Amino acid sequence: MAKSPQVLVVDVGGTHIKVLATGHRAHRKFDSGPAMTPQQMVKGVLALTQDWRWDCVSIGYPGPVVHGKPLRDPFNLGKGWVGFDFAKALGKPVKLVNDAAMQALGSYEGGRMLFLGLGTGLGSAMIVEGVLQPMELAHLPYRHGKTYEDYLGIHGLRRLGLASWRRHVFHIVAALKAALEADYVVLGGGNAHKLDRLPPGARRGDNANAFRGGFRLWQSQP
Repeated sequence: MAKSPQVLVVDVGGTHIKVLATGHRAHRKFDSGPAMTPQQMVKGVLALTQDWRWDCVSIGYPGPVVHGKPLRDPFNLGKGWVGFDFAKALGKPVKLVNDAAMQALGSYEGGRMLFLGLGTGLGSAMIVEGVLQPMELAHLPYRHGKTYEDYLGIHGLRRLGLASWRRHVFHIVAALKAALEADYVVLGGGNAHKLDRLPPGARRGDNANAFRGGFRLWQSQP
């Protein structure tokens, strides 16, 4: 039986870069920010993990990813991410996926699952019978010329206020769950904890599931 690889998971965020490797229980992190380039990210990751051993890397990327490559630079980070050779820079094989998709994979418990990440923006992914499909629901039109993200992202929360934001979470979760025929919805992201109760058919996610998803990327089955 082939030995499972030692995986380094890198969760790229607009505020922090978080890392965790196989066999370790506590993640490490360093600050990112609006000027961070991929070169700076790699330098920080290598410096922070020099005492860890790993064979391959999973990267959760805060933006759309097609065929394992960023489609555009992150909204909350610097420039130069599109076309950057992460495997060459890190010196190991790399699998790069959208950050919501990685957290979705770590949250999956079978069936048809819709994942919505309530954070700075609105991340989304769906897993159907083990097959991961990243999605870009955030920019679909919702109301009054605004998108789902305009209502459920951080700017929507600040504009609407907590009570109204919660009502829209309930409404949108119900609509998307029905439209996509999901068995259940997982609500992750940094603002999921602001919900005092959950919509029917929804469960609360955990940002730590991003690391579990990164490990699962290198397994033959989720």
